[in-house]
Amino acid sequence: MNISYLYIYPIKSLQGISLQEVEVMEKGFRYDRRWMLVNEENGHVTQRTHPHLSQIGVSLSNESIIATHRDMSDLKIPLTLKNGNSVQVTIWDDQVDALEAPKHINEWFSIIAGESCKLVFMPEDGSRPVNPDRAINNDNVSFADAYPYLIIGQSSLDDLNSRMEVNLPMNRFRPNIVVEGSQPYEEDNWNDIQIGEVKFHVTHPCKRCVFTTVDQETGKKGSEPLKTLATYRREGKEVIFGVNALALESGRIKVGDEVRKSLDGYLQKIE
Repeated sequence: MNISYLYIYPIKSLQGISLQEVEVMEKGFRYDRRWMLVNEENGHVTQRTHPHLSQIGVSLSNESIIATHRDMSDLKIPLTLKNGNSVQVTIWDDQVDALEAPKHINEWFSIIAGESCKLVFMPEDGSRPVNPDRAINNDNVSFADAYPYLIIGQSSLDDLNSRMEVNLPMNRFRPNIVVEGSQPYEEDNWNDIQIGEVKFHVTHPCKRCVFTTVDQETGKKGSEPLKTLATYRREGKEVIFGVNALALESGRIKVGDEVRKSLDGYLQKIE
């Protein structure tokens, strides 16, 4: 079993970027979800309420993030921010200290969002602990919903698509790591795994929300895949797809790296 795709999402809820190699860090891959849009009340803004954010393209260029939109001139955003107005923002139940982007950047996003909003940055030394019940080493997370990493097996998506009238792409689920060669939903039962030379801990299956119903090409909402997932992937009142994970160490991984899982304390190749 091997890694087939690696993704980062430099700005939470905007388009992702496929990379061949990434740096594994505590909060998530380097540059993953270190930026986030907030409203006038400093609450996070996502495609759940603003599905048209899916129409903002994101790419990397040297030391910048380039944001693009069909109705706007391209916008250059620094990969990291060292200075800026300090602001406390809310993401779900967490209060997080962040730095506010310059005015011209906020104005660009406000026009597209259709309301006043700001782009904020989480420095690497910022703190946002994951759920202590699932933490291993007092782990922290970036602006991702709850955990630093999301892993999905390609065969899991293939199985889901076999149950639907129209196939959905992987970008509906916004994974960081896509694995090929596993059985459908096998990742639900993983504990500790090793990708290349880096070890990860799988915490639990990921509960999915209305975000997955947004077509990333058009920005329109539908009923799938939640309608189909609800017929066979329920956990209480929630539906699950993919798994959340923590990095047990830092390092680099790349597409093609082998994935091994822990069995009775020994890492074994997954055939």
